[in-house]
Amino acid sequence: MNKRQTRRTLYPRHESRRSGRLRVSDIHEIYWEESGNPDGVPVVALHGGPGGGSNPEMRRFFDPTRYRIFLFDQRGCGRSTPHSELRENTTWDLVDDMETLREHVGVDQWVVFGGSWGSTLSLAYAVTHTERVLGVVLRGVFLVSKAEISWFYQSGASRLFPDSYDRYVAPIPEDERGDLLNAFHKRLIGSDKNARIEAARAWARWEGETLSIKGPVTTPPRFNEDDFVDAFARIECHYFVNRGFFAHDSWLLEECERKLKDVPGMIVHGRYDVVTPLSTAWTLSKAWPKAQLHIIPDAGHSSMEPGIVDHLIQATDDLAEMFGPAKKG
Repeated sequence: MNKRQTRRTLYPRHESRRSGRLRVSDIHEIYWEESGNPDGVPVVALHGGPGGGSNPEMRRFFDPTRYRIFLFDQRGCGRSTPHSELRENTTWDLVDDMETLREHVGVDQWVVFGGSWGSTLSLAYAVTHTERVLGVVLRGVFLVSKAEISWFYQSGASRLFPDSYDRYVAPIPEDERGDLLNAFHKRLIGSDKNARIEAARAWARWEGETLSIKGPVTTPPRFNEDDFVDAFARIECHYFVNRGFFAHDSWLLEECERKLKDVPGMIVHGRYDVVTPLSTAWTLSKAWPKAQLHIIPDAGHSSMEPGIVDHLIQATDDLAEMFGPAKKG
């Protein structure tokens, strides 16, 4: 049988059962939703970016008969308000928001699921509130280190995507290209609206064009939408200039090694992931012995690569077996 035919696919589309808005600060209000089985294993799925917002396809990584599925839009993006707001918007604010949401919906413990920046936030939450975590599923691991940011946002990834890289750096004058992160940051937080949106488009499309192993032809449509790219680029750049708001470059990795010894984890990573190279997931797996690392030989960064989908579904099915009642039927 052909390998592709044996791969698991996303669960069928299903609607949320309830949704709401939650005031988390004087400034911010976040959108959240719940779907699946109200008696199922609780799971919170964290979107990427930061600034990417959740989408209905994220529900489909979980068996809706066995999981109680929570999604939310992180501060400043998606349906959360105010849009593109950087004040009171840090990793630790988002970790607090997860706890506020968990208490609001009456969940004692949950599985934490996240890809790309969602993996960063998953780990930050897990090392802070370890007692609330049943297990962790990660895709495209990213620890917001200086090396990772330099690789993707400075020049490393340009060797594989030179065409996309030229479009990425186009808004930045040549004499500022020695520090692209800060050059973009200056424009994304500046008062010149035209420069801001031009920079946001370039920043977001760079990531959109490099997500998949197939390259720019598979860029998701929202990476060409001005409303999306403004929040996405501004919030990402804000977090990366501040190095994820972590104490030092290896803080998160060290905390994982110290805090997650007894937490089951499953890591899925494409071998040809250009956005978040495999070396980070490899290093994390060595520091976290209870985490199983699955390297997908024909995948990049996108959660929708067939091999990535296959192994993420296997991971969530395995945790449903571990923490939930036996499947009926």
